[in-house]
Amino acid sequence: MPLQRVLWLVENNDPWTDASHESFPPGLGIAQVTDLTEATAAFRSARADCMLISNGAPEPGREALLDLFLGLDPQIPVIFWDRDLSTRQAIDLVREGAFTCHGPRDHWPEVLESISQACQEKQRRQQTGRGGESEDWRRKLVGESPAMEDVANTIRLVGPFRCTVLITGETGTGKEMAARALHDASPRAALPMVAVNCSAVPESLLEAELFGHVKGAFTGATGHRVGRFEQAHKSTIFLDEISDMPLELQAKLLRVLQEREFQRLGSSETIHVDVRVIAATNVNLLDKVRQGKFREDLYYRLNVVPLEMPPLRKRPDDIPLLVEHFISKFCRSEEIPQKKVTPRTIERLCSMPWPGNVRQLENAIEKAIALSGYRDTLYPVDFGLAESHRLLASEPATAPVLFTGRVDFAAAVSQFEKSILQQALVKTGGNKTAAAELLGLKRTTLIMKLRGLGDPSLASPSQAVS
Repeated sequence: MPLQRVLWLVENNDPWTDASHESFPPGLGIAQVTDLTEATAAFRSARADCMLISNGAPEPGREALLDLFLGLDPQIPVIFWDRDLSTRQAIDLVREGAFTCHGPRDHWPEVLESISQACQEKQRRQQTGRGGESEDWRRKLVGESPAMEDVANTIRLVGPFRCTVLITGETGTGKEMAARALHDASPRAALPMVAVNCSAVPESLLEAELFGHVKGAFTGATGHRVGRFEQAHKSTIFLDEISDMPLELQAKLLRVLQEREFQRLGSSETIHVDVRVIAATNVNLLDKVRQGKFREDLYYRLNVVPLEMPPLRKRPDDIPLLVEHFISKFCRSEEIPQKKVTPRTIERLCSMPWPGNVRQLENAIEKAIALSGYRDTLYPVDFGLAESHRLLASEPATAPVLFTGRVDFAAAVSQFEKSILQQALVKTGGNKTAAAELLGLKRTTLIMKLRGLGDPSLASPSQAVS
């Protein structure tokens, strides 16, 4: 494996960032420089796979340093490790092109891990001839509306950091999917994300679920158990429905967020973890705080980076993309040919309020695929969107024309009914059951009317599928 070269611009004699006593991993060469002139000369004279900037050289500023080295090599990953770096400043630096940033809570092992990832990224950029990331995580966020682009941009900015994220939004908006995208956009993506639904675990068991327990900690604890936080070491833990966490347990969670350490239930041993916390809720946590049901200090510790998932009614332009996505998903899982959707069906789906948001739409599509049988096209009736009144109002059949003189009332009514039935069969692709539901009739009633009208084409197998 070729030597990975790191150029480190560091303040002279700074004990906080002085890693000269540390043993560097094999294959990693780090050259320390203490001023900008020396750094520029070293950068130009030798190849570097990564640039590490610490608390040295406060002038001309972090952004100017970033611009300088990216100007010398646009493909060089630049890492900042600064004890005075705030989360907002770190986000701004990443937005301007930094690879990642480390603050006062991060230590040399975390920085080494980022250096390794940065050197690999430099190699990938050289092989592809371009910068940037593949962003495979973006596929988890279906939609191209401005609201979803805002969500994607936030994930793109905060993904490389360990900062806690609070995802809010109505039920069914895709909060867990956003959490998985956030995990996949982070350096922790190689390990699986650990998810816990705080409302699905009884209060008496939630502490043991999160932090683990030792044998004999409580009745029924017949052995040791590793908690979810310990399972998420070096990865991400997702705490869904965080608003349902008991107050007593909230205090323990606050300590974990502050110190990244905890104790198993029934044990005095302190467990240290490197974990990224993502929480989600569908309620207003500030209202819970005012009601005394949620700790204010925990709220602000969780709400470091807020991420709001928009309801489906605020992004109707994404519905066609979601429909296509879910149809492909269910057709693949059922191993059936891909189904189509009529433009009229898409129009009706886009006009629906969808109070259950994306989850409701997903369930509706699964139902429609099941009800459509072997047809290759989905119609409004498959989604339970019967519209017999709309059929009469918006697409009238050949209506009887009133004129002076005698009118054969029975013949006019018969012709009108015949035209209505023809339209219903056309809309449903000749499916009698679907046509009957569309018109609000029983299937047997529809068949009797078809026979009574005496038109063979209406009841023929070629146009009327049972």
